[in-house]
Amino acid sequence: MNFDLTEEQQLLGASLRRFLEREYDFDARRRIVASDSGWSIEAWRTLAELGVLGVSLPEAFGGLGGGAVDQMPVMDMIGEGLLVEPYLATVGLGAQLVARAGDDAQKQRWLPVVASGALRLAFAHTEASSRYDLARVAVRATRVGDGFTLAGEKRMALHAPCADALVVSARLHGADDDPAGIALFVIEAHAPGVMQRASRTLDGMRAADIAFDGAHVGVDGQLGAGADAYAVMDAVVDHATALICAEAVGAIRYANEATLEYLKARQQFGVPIGSFQALQHRMVDMLASYEQARSMAALACAAVDTETDAARRRHMVSAAKVKIADACRHVSQESVQLHGGMGMTDELKISHTFRRLTMIAQQFGDADHHLERFAATS
Repeated sequence: MNFDLTEEQQLLGASLRRFLEREYDFDARRRIVASDSGWSIEAWRTLAELGVLGVSLPEAFGGLGGGAVDQMPVMDMIGEGLLVEPYLATVGLGAQLVARAGDDAQKQRWLPVVASGALRLAFAHTEASSRYDLARVAVRATRVGDGFTLAGEKRMALHAPCADALVVSARLHGADDDPAGIALFVIEAHAPGVMQRASRTLDGMRAADIAFDGAHVGVDGQLGAGADAYAVMDAVVDHATALICAEAVGAIRYANEATLEYLKARQQFGVPIGSFQALQHRMVDMLASYEQARSMAALACAAVDTETDAARRRHMVSAAKVKIADACRHVSQESVQLHGGMGMTDELKISHTFRRLTMIAQQFGDADHHLERFAATS
């Protein structure tokens, strides 16, 4: 596999890096995280101006027609800069669900405004008893007149407090774990009957538990009526999993570089502690974890772009997520330990990187979950 980025991909990554260095340094990020909204509309507009929001959307609907591989430099920079804006929720999940399940009218309604930065989406799927099981959906959609009413609760919908609209999985029929009875709906985030209880995650993101109490959505709000919603969700969550693998690469690289600089600067017994052979060995192991993570992230992104066999796609994405989760744990813990006690202080970016890597290791399935899925598709 060729790991070299194309010229266009390199330019996109370089543009985003310049933005991070100029307008989104660590102090700016801390102010954004501490704000009432927890994200920056100015940063979001800049992402739209850079073309970042439309990279993976179809050209016919305002995007650039790329895939996960084209998003790799974007996610890499998001990981390095620890962006808290709702990029993954909007572009990697919500817009992908619309692009893959919606009809042309729905795509025309939702996707161009996503690409322009005028609309943010969130995916409301996880429930109290679902854990990582995409088929377990208890929220019910009942046909009423000219549409549907939604009833039930979703948990920890990432960036739902930032969203203008929600893509919601709901059950039309069948048992709570029946993949065949699920449908996808788009509903305004603050429509009557939609109640959010917002919270802040470990890594500074915003999320919400959402209760649907008779919330109404029109017939045109059901994405691709008759489509296999479970298969679409399975493919889109694999796409998002590949993206956070690429995000982890950027965060791991930063952790390695920051730790190395600290080892060069921190002195003990009159010499830099980086001259101690035992610490050098630990840094080498961290670098090896980074290189493995980089290659596995590339594998995952290539798989979701090109693999047409769902079982093969799951197999490769799960293989990547297992290695990424291991690398997140290894590098995050080592970087904090090598920084000493100050590594966990809020004033150092390394502690925030530790939190984000910890969350990535769990998001969309931890190592145990993906080991089981990898074995099931072998």
